Amino acid sequence: MTAEEAAEAAKGLTFEKVWMAFMESDERMEKQKKETEEWMKQQKKEMDEWLKKSMDEFQKKLDKTMNNLSLQVGKVSNSVGDMAEAMFSGDLSEKLEVYGIKSTMQTPNRKFKIKGDVVAEADIYIENGLYVIPVEIKTRLTEKDVKKYLFRMGAIRRSLDADGDRRVLLGAMAGGVVKSEALKFAHGEGLFVMVQSGESVTIAETPDGFKAREW
Repeated sequence: MTAEEAAEAAKGLTFEKVWMAFMESDERMEKQKKETEEWMKQQKKEMDEWLKKSMDEFQKKLDKTMNNLSLQVGKVSNSVGDMAEAMFSGDLSEKLEVYGIKSTMQTPNRKFKIKGDVVAEADIYIENGLYVIPVEIKTRLTEKDVKKYLFRMGAIRRSLDADGDRRVLLGAMAGGVVKSEALKFAHGEGLFVMVQSGESVTIAETPDGFKAREW
């Protein structure tokens, strides 16, 4: 625009007209700004709702998958445990006779209670007129398993006492795989340990001076 053109365009303009033009422009900009902010808020709200819905659906699918996986793992674990118990249960009584312990009864899955509450369980329960032997069977026997078993033996003793059963309580564990430190620890605590031997089971050779612990 030339100076002459600018001068021609300015004819008839007053301060008030120029001021009103600026005000109208500011109002339009402010209106556009608010509309833009509202649009952005709406977009953010819709995005947040979509993300929440997507995460909820994902969490539900994940929970379902994990539950199914837990069930499958539990089934496998139970199957392996059942196989281990079946493998050991048949020969336990016979093997203990080597140590002068002749059983008159062998019971699976025996629960021990005090005032109606279960305080301990035994995978196999061997007994005669003198001895009671709760046997715990592990697919893989560790030192930690032995420590837990020793703790439960105290509860079993209390359960027997509560029933007026004064027979001697002996401890025995069995494992498809028995770690050397677990075997050494168990023998040190006076426990019999049954191990897999070929297609059968046998009582692990006890160290010199071994004495079965009595509760």
